[in-house]
Amino acid sequence: MANIKFKNAMERKEQSTPPIWFMRQAGRYHKHYQGMKEKHTFLELCKTPELAAEVALGPIRDFDFDVSILFSDLLFPLEALGLGLDYKPGPVLDRTLNFDNIHQLRPLEEAVPYLEFQRDAVRLTRELLPQEKSLIGFIGGPWTLFTYAVEGAHKGHLIDSKTQPSLFSQFTELVVPLLKRNIELQLEGGAEVVMIFDTAAGEVSPLYYAQYIAPSLNELASAFSGRLGYYAKGTTRDHARSVTLNTDWCGFGFDHRWSLPECFGLSERGFVQGNFDQTLLFADHDQFKNILETYLKTYSSLSLKQRAGWVCGLGHGVLPKTPEKNVKYFVDRVREVFSS
Repeated sequence: MANIKFKNAMERKEQSTPPIWFMRQAGRYHKHYQGMKEKHTFLELCKTPELAAEVALGPIRDFDFDVSILFSDLLFPLEALGLGLDYKPGPVLDRTLNFDNIHQLRPLEEAVPYLEFQRDAVRLTRELLPQEKSLIGFIGGPWTLFTYAVEGAHKGHLIDSKTQPSLFSQFTELVVPLLKRNIELQLEGGAEVVMIFDTAAGEVSPLYYAQYIAPSLNELASAFSGRLGYYAKGTTRDHARSVTLNTDWCGFGFDHRWSLPECFGLSERGFVQGNFDQTLLFADHDQFKNILETYLKTYSSLSLKQRAGWVCGLGHGVLPKTPEKNVKYFVDRVREVFSS
C-alpha cells in the first residue's frame, strides 16, 4: 500500500511524472475542512481518529494528491510534557518554559500516552486511504518546539530561545526521547515515513544551527534510518550541510528561497521536495496559469536523471483562503506536463 511515484522518488529512480503533495493540504483553505470545522473544534478534529482521518482524506478525494498526511499539529509533544495546549484559534500554552519549571515536565513514560491518538489517527487514515496513495506522519523539530515552549505562539526575534542554549540542551534531553516514541507510534499506525517540520530553523545562523540544532536532528535520523524526511524553513546551503551529510534521511523539503535544481546535488539519496511559492496560488486564475508554466519549464528542461527524486510541492504550506481552483489546476497541470 504505497504510491509508486513517491516510492521511486525516495529511491531516486528516474520517472517522468513526479508525486505531488502539499504541506497543509488538509486545512483552512479547503471547503471540506471548513464544513467539518463548523461542527467540531480543532482539538476534536485532531484528537478524534475518525475525524482526523476524514479531514486527511478530503484533499485526496478532491485534488487527487499522491500522498496523504496525518492531520494533527506539531505542538502536541509540548502538551504531553505538561505545558498545556489550547487553540483560541491559534495555539496557546498554559505556561512557557524556563529554568525554574523544566524539571516539572512529565517524564517520558507519563508523556507518551498523550500522543497515542496520533497512532490511532494514522491507522484509521491508512485503512480508509486508497491503496495507491502513500501516507506520511510528521513531528516538529526539537528547535521549533523549543521556540514555541519558550516564546509562545508570537515568537518575535527568538531572543529568549537563542540566548539560552543550556536550556535548549536540557529540553532536548527530554523531548528527543519523546519524539522517538512519537515517531514509533506513527510508524506503528502505518505511516511510511515521518517528516520533521522545523519551521524556526532558518531563524538562526548556520554556525548556531550546526552547533546546537543539527546534532539532535541527526540523532533522530540515525535512529530511524530511511524513515525520516526533513523540512526547514528559511535555511541556506550552509545550514543544510549539517544534516545532508547524514545519509540516514529519506528526503528533504526546501522552501521557495532555494533554486530546487541545485538541491538535487546536496545529497545522493532520498527525495527532493518543493518549492513553488505558496502565495502565488492567490493569483488570478489566468495569471496563475502563466506563473505555473514558467515554474514548470525549469523542471521540464531537466533530464529524468537530473530530476530523479523530485517530489512536486510548495515552499511551505497551503495558506488560508487559497483558491481551490488553483490547487486543482496545479495538480492536474503538473501531471499533464510530465505525463509523457
